[in-house]
Amino acid sequence: MSSFSIIRGGRLLDAAGRTAPFKDILVKDGAILEVGEPGLAAPPEAEVVDASRHLMHPGLVNSHTHGSGALTRGYLDRWNLEMLLMAAPRRFGNQSAEIKYLNTYLGAVEMALKGCTVAYDLTFGVPVATTEELIAMGQAYRDAGIRAVMAPMLSDISFYRAIPGLVESLPAELQRLSVIDAADATDEVLRLMGEALAAWPHDRDHVKLGVAPTIPTHCSDALMRGSDRLVRDYDTVMQSHVGESKVQVLAAKEFWGKSMVAHIDELGLIGPHFSVAHGVWLDDDDMRRLADRGASVSHNAGSNMRLGAGIADSRRMLELGVNLGIGTDGATSSDNQNMYEAMRAAQQVSCVRQPDHRLWLSAPEVIAAATTGGARLTGFGHVGSIEPGKRADIVFLTLDHPNWMPVNDPSNQLVLVEDATAVRHVMVDGRFIVRDGRHLASDMAALAGKAEAARETIASLNQADMAVAERLEEAVTSFCRSLSAKPYSVERYAAFPCRCETPEAGFAATPA
Repeated sequence: MSSFSIIRGGRLLDAAGRTAPFKDILVKDGAILEVGEPGLAAPPEAEVVDASRHLMHPGLVNSHTHGSGALTRGYLDRWNLEMLLMAAPRRFGNQSAEIKYLNTYLGAVEMALKGCTVAYDLTFGVPVATTEELIAMGQAYRDAGIRAVMAPMLSDISFYRAIPGLVESLPAELQRLSVIDAADATDEVLRLMGEALAAWPHDRDHVKLGVAPTIPTHCSDALMRGSDRLVRDYDTVMQSHVGESKVQVLAAKEFWGKSMVAHIDELGLIGPHFSVAHGVWLDDDDMRRLADRGASVSHNAGSNMRLGAGIADSRRMLELGVNLGIGTDGATSSDNQNMYEAMRAAQQVSCVRQPDHRLWLSAPEVIAAATTGGARLTGFGHVGSIEPGKRADIVFLTLDHPNWMPVNDPSNQLVLVEDATAVRHVMVDGRFIVRDGRHLASDMAALAGKAEAARETIASLNQADMAVAERLEEAVTSFCRSLSAKPYSVERYAAFPCRCETPEAGFAATPA
């Protein structure tokens, strides 16, 4: 028997029109059947949802995060991507399946409370998370009530070998401490990934398994091609960290004589199923390749600033036809999972790229990236907008909140004012997962106790490895700073020329 509900009295965001007219929404079996004027007809048995004094918008889509990092929020205030890649496995490894579930659940609950109903989660494991772990983390999203792409990060080349000259630059003692080579793990990684895809038990409309060759320079061509075969065989999606830092793109140029995007394009990987995480150091050729093949970029402006990666040229991406999503990145590198903050960062950082205000991202463009753009990127075509045929994933913001007193331009206010404190209710498939500001499935006090215990467990288990990371840190980061001083075809740092430490000259201006 069909189940109906009718949402009455609310204002529905029209982002492109910069308005929020009063609309009623008829929902049948979790899908939007009709959107109409106040007084819209509904079956007599339909449950009435009172949305008066609320603004409704589609559930936000977080197009790039790492669910395995929720326990690490606020860890350090000054570290860059290379520091994170070197240290994170040593500092945050040794997580049991129970802790991985908890990590993922914590992030999912936070996203739900902050108006996000879809996450693209690049999780980790060595050499890849097991099928059992992936299923458990998928269950965490099911239990929290939001949708997700679970995409384990894959690699068969170590961090140290992914940066040309790094190992050779280290003193002999530190070379022995570094993990120089990943074992010949390509076939094993692909086998485990294939097994997980074949065994996936969750409803793919809610939580599906994707594939994430983590960074192209950390993956052999065989692993990249094998990942692409799996994606196509199982009709799923792929995401990779591409052009996130200057070190990455300089390494790619040295390895292949071309950009990361050009290399993976020649491998045949790029298509509508493919998305780039970050894309800070993409040039016009890179962007055209992505656009021409229907690929996407997850723009993570807050994380890019947090890690000192630079400022992605989001305007140029849109000009060239790249589908744009918005992401928070993981809590290890951006601390919270607040998509409103991520949207505001995306808009504001576009304003410092050039003085012509006509080229800054508009609020409607940012909202589109965080909803329909993210839905396309994740492959969840059944969400991202409030219209007939889509699932009823709806966020209700109370207008009895300073953020909305008065309502001027609702699109501007959603991007530039809202900070998740006005989120009152969140609905997925027409059912509330957050009601009156409370996540219905969670005991927050009990969750806090579990998080504290897990933090202590991880710190104890990783104490020795953390000491090794600290010994390696200065030598590795010094080499990476020196490498970053080299010129590249595009410039993405806010201050240019910038001061970059080099072993020969102390501090010097970066060459133009």
